[in-house]
Amino acid sequence: MLVRMNEWPDARNGNARGNGEDAYGRGSSAAQPEGARRMRHVQRPVPQQQPAYDDGYGQQPGYAPGVPGQGSYDSGYSEGHVYGSPAGRGPAGPGGPGGPQGPRRGARRPGAAPNWRKRITVGALALVAVLLVTSVATYFWADGKVRREVDLSKVIDRPDTGKGTNYLIVGSDSRDGMSADEKKKLHTGSADGKRTDSMILLHVGDNGNTMVSLPRDSWVTIPSFKGSQSGKAFPSPGKNKLNAAFSIDGPELLVRTIEANTGLHIDHYAEIGFAGFANIVDAVGGVELDIPQDIKDKDSGADFKKGKQTLDGQQALAFVRNRHGYAAGDLERTKNQQKFLSALASQTATPTTILNPFKLYPVMGAGLDTLIVDKDMSLFDLGSMFWAMKGITGGDGLSMNMPVAGDGPQTSLLWDKPKVTQLVNELKNDDKVTVK
Repeated sequence: MLVRMNEWPDARNGNARGNGEDAYGRGSSAAQPEGARRMRHVQRPVPQQQPAYDDGYGQQPGYAPGVPGQGSYDSGYSEGHVYGSPAGRGPAGPGGPGGPQGPRRGARRPGAAPNWRKRITVGALALVAVLLVTSVATYFWADGKVRREVDLSKVIDRPDTGKGTNYLIVGSDSRDGMSADEKKKLHTGSADGKRTDSMILLHVGDNGNTMVSLPRDSWVTIPSFKGSQSGKAFPSPGKNKLNAAFSIDGPELLVRTIEANTGLHIDHYAEIGFAGFANIVDAVGGVELDIPQDIKDKDSGADFKKGKQTLDGQQALAFVRNRHGYAAGDLERTKNQQKFLSALASQTATPTTILNPFKLYPVMGAGLDTLIVDKDMSLFDLGSMFWAMKGITGGDGLSMNMPVAGDGPQTSLLWDKPKVTQLVNELKNDDKVTVK
């Protein structure tokens, strides 16, 4: 209560001090004390009450937030200040400021079982990422090694495309890059240039795949053509063996000759030489083959006994080149070539090769280093060709020779034209092949 002590009530009449009367009270020199006097009442202002806090059960008097009223309790601490916390930042307990750190959110408690689902998910994602990066890197590595050297756009007067895809697969006697010792070991001789040692037409379609061997001694008409290097127009050289077209102007004229004599459009071209063929077989680890009869040929180096056996690169090349000792001559050799190529594709496309980088990369490298294809051939086209050959080995398709009517001039072979026409129509329309 604030009362100024010098404002005492005056109960005297007039000015006592001025009249010389006894003055009692402060500063009085009289001996007797002052008597009781009535003090003026001073009213203390009452603070304005704030609405009391309602906790849902009715108002509790005297507990207005922030303003103590009559009967209210004032702790002396302002709102928001928690007792015992540094700088009002919360309790100094475990995990709080200044206190011991508790376990982080998501951390595994000591002794708790590991989260195997999370570990498996993370591991699977990491494996997928590694496989994706490896696959992309392998694709670009392999794509960069393919030798796209044949330009089929230079082929003139081409027939219309049909259904399905037609590949011309050529085995040449190219000796490029081979040393004298390799030529001797593989019995290739030392002839200059290169010729077609085998030609296979592979049709890939919805009604089964068909592999047709074209005997290199087939008697055909080599048509007029445009030089693949000079670009000049050349008249028809006339009748000759099929492999002569390759010797005259290479792959482009060979494709032109096959298309002109069959009416079948060739979509893609693939060629491999002697060395590349042998290297692929060795990279695979050899090819198991059931040889139907004893074979011995000094020209090709073939020396085999009848029965199942695994051929290395040198033996495989001798087997597919041999044509002596067969009653059917070149026709029997083309059958052996089909048989071996299908077996090679089948044994290469196995999990032990595809999933083993120590085998896969040498095999791909050996093949791609020497494989020559057309400029439009992609790795997917190569894969389609490869799997079609593999499927034929497993019975999903047909392998045959071009129908032959008999012998022609210069130890050549004449095609059976009616059957060839029927075969070509079935392939163009992607129908099931019925020609025998």
